[in-house]
Amino acid sequence: MTGGAKTVRIAAAQTPEFREDLPGALTYLVEVAERAGAEGACLLCFPEGFLQGYLTEVDAVRRNAVDLSSPDFLTLLRQLPRNAPMVVVGLIERDGENLYNTAAIVHRQSLVGRYRKRHLLGRESCFQAGKGARTFDIEGLRFGVNICFDTNFASGAMNVAEEGASLLLCPANNMLPRPVAVEWKHAHNAVRGERCRETGLWLMSADVTGERDGCVAWGPTAMLNPAGEVAAQLPLGAPGLLLFDLPVGRQAA
Repeated sequence: MTGGAKTVRIAAAQTPEFREDLPGALTYLVEVAERAGAEGACLLCFPEGFLQGYLTEVDAVRRNAVDLSSPDFLTLLRQLPRNAPMVVVGLIERDGENLYNTAAIVHRQSLVGRYRKRHLLGRESCFQAGKGARTFDIEGLRFGVNICFDTNFASGAMNVAEEGASLLLCPANNMLPRPVAVEWKHAHNAVRGERCRETGLWLMSADVTGERDGCVAWGPTAMLNPAGEVAAQLPLGAPGLLLFDLPVGRQAA
């Protein structure tokens, strides 16, 4: 970091996986948001699909999808701490007949915006691909979002950088069959680091951890600097909260 540069504290949660357990996920989100706020964080990122689980079977997706303009979602927002950090949280969105793998950006119990995953895996055929990129601002920090597999492609991170952001948030869910998880255990940061070097962005990821049905997730939840190097990371395989003091503005990178 550049000496004397203004910094803001940001956070990412490495979490257990909640599947079709919205009350449990919401309780966990509130607890982590309160902790992050008490630690002085202004921004907090949760994993991909956090609220309802990373679901890809169409009936389960439709059963759990939420309309972000609905009274149900507004009621959910009112359960969040009013003085919590700005929260970026993965969820399954319904918009008319279309379904999206979405990251909602929430602040002061209000929806600030959304990002819909642009690059979908074969198993995500029930979702529509998102279009375009947006950036958001909090306490002088401008950031954008790519969701998990999006970071395998240069265009999304580049779009965020072109909008003047200095940070890319990556909600991820790497609950994978064990042989695949072993292969990728230390490779996620290498791929994401390429995006940092191409764009000059910092990148913070948030992932799940745990085991189920022959699958395992270790993380990583990490902070990468613009050189693609790991600046901070939570231990693999356990829930936790990563806090990082980030220089504000691209000149500080």
